[in-house]
Amino acid sequence: MGISVGLVGLGSFGSAFAPLFKSHPLVDRIGLCDMEADRVARYAESPFFRDKFRPQDAYTSLQQMCAADFDALVIITQPWLHAPQCVQAMEAGKHVYSAVPIISIPDDEETLGWIDKLVETSRRTGLFYMLGETTVYRPQTMFCRRQAAAGGFGDFVYAEGEYCHDVDAQCNLRQVASSRTSNKAGRNHAAEVGKYTARGCKGGPMHYPTHSTSGPVNVMRAHATRVTAYGYANATGDPFFRNSAFSNEVALFQMSNGATVRIAETRESPGQLGGESETFRIMGTRGTFSENRFFSIQRPADPANLEALPSPSRQTLDVADMRDPLPADVTQAFKRAMHQDVDETDLQNIDFNPRGHGGSHPYLVHEFVEAVAQERQPLINIWEAARYMVMGIRAHQSALQDGERLEVPDWGDPPR
Repeated sequence: MGISVGLVGLGSFGSAFAPLFKSHPLVDRIGLCDMEADRVARYAESPFFRDKFRPQDAYTSLQQMCAADFDALVIITQPWLHAPQCVQAMEAGKHVYSAVPIISIPDDEETLGWIDKLVETSRRTGLFYMLGETTVYRPQTMFCRRQAAAGGFGDFVYAEGEYCHDVDAQCNLRQVASSRTSNKAGRNHAAEVGKYTARGCKGGPMHYPTHSTSGPVNVMRAHATRVTAYGYANATGDPFFRNSAFSNEVALFQMSNGATVRIAETRESPGQLGGESETFRIMGTRGTFSENRFFSIQRPADPANLEALPSPSRQTLDVADMRDPLPADVTQAFKRAMHQDVDETDLQNIDFNPRGHGGSHPYLVHEFVEAVAQERQPLINIWEAARYMVMGIRAHQSALQDGERLEVPDWGDPPR
């Protein structure tokens, strides 16, 4: 007996996830929802969806989906809607998956209030919340999680993460912003932005920190305790940054395990610092991960014995080898979703090559579906997700105060 899942939001991002959720072997039924009815109609006409998508499971509002009998809802809507819609879904008795970030609004205290509300709602209802943070299921993070579990890093000393996404990069943020505000939901939100500006609330890239913060936090199993941060304000009058206090922000955190973490979120800086623009590096007393390489050293039992001193080792890692395996039936189902026009015989000869943000999309879908089916907390539950998000919020507040050292709140761990 599988579960039923409703997907809310069929724009370019939601459309990338719909075939994966529909294909998962533990999903018996899928519902689809979008304010633009023609988007849903495309799936109703698709032969690929007919076995799990019924005509009566096509919706144009979240309210309709909340009233239906789905086990879980997947929220891939506009970022300023995520938190309130997830609370609404849980109050309606649904487990919920949210696209990142938890919420995107210029008011830091309101953001912290929504984190409070999500934690309280999940705890009170017993329903699961999962944030769809892609970095957590990139192959590099999977490898580092395994190394950390085996003690390969020793004690964590230092880590750094960055998301360097220039406004005019290949995924052009001007076009993304235009697309988000051109539909009905976006037009409704335009008036709300002015209210924040009138109150003096201005955003910055640390309001979307999860791509950079989640890798170190998830691997080290630690949370931030203090932060000091600084920002760079756009100096050209670029209208894209008119509602932002900063176009680039950099923060230094003290962590609960004693490590130090540097996080950079940049939107006005072409290029990238490391091998990728969305990446992290971690150093420990016994091992270090950087740019798909793992450096390690076996400390001698007797450091005074100069004849027995070890040589450091360096391992260059293949992306495919860094990934965790998925169950065979899940892999086969996702291959079918990714190659819908290939016949069954030819499909057997195609290797599974996961796509989307470093191949993270299939893993995110599997983790959420399996967690709901097994009635367990997902890896990126609301308590974990809060740790990613609050680092950015408090960093932004520090930058607004010219690097004032601030305490970082923590909501603890999920109930067992």
